[in-house]
Amino acid sequence: QVQLVESGGGLVQPGGSLRLSCAASGSISRSLVMGWYRQAPGKQRELVATITRSGMINYAGSVKGRFTISRDNAKNTVYLQMNSLKLGDTAVYYCNVRFPLSDYWGQGTQVTVSS
Repeated sequence: QVQLVESGGGLVQPGGSLRLSCAASGSISRSLVMGWYRQAPGKQRELVATITRSGMINYAGSVKGRFTISRDNAKNTVYLQMNSLKLGDTAVYYCNVRFPLSDYWGQGTQVTVSS
């Protein structure tokens, strides 16, 4: 069993930056994929970015060039650096870790971009 705890969310002005962290209670070194998803009010949860165990990265088109995902297996943590934030980035951000036979989600952290 793996528990995920996200942190780093908050209120930021347009153009600002935030760094989200997702700390896992267990080892993530054998995870297949780690990722960040988000869900805005009234919308479905959508992929933001994923990173595989081998380091392959995928970004949603809407965040490419602005967000950076990274993982630190030694610290069992995945990060999401978010720069040039826009109003449309406002959402609850969820961390996801996928193993060969299981899938885990964090509780979410609120990111609000507002002037």
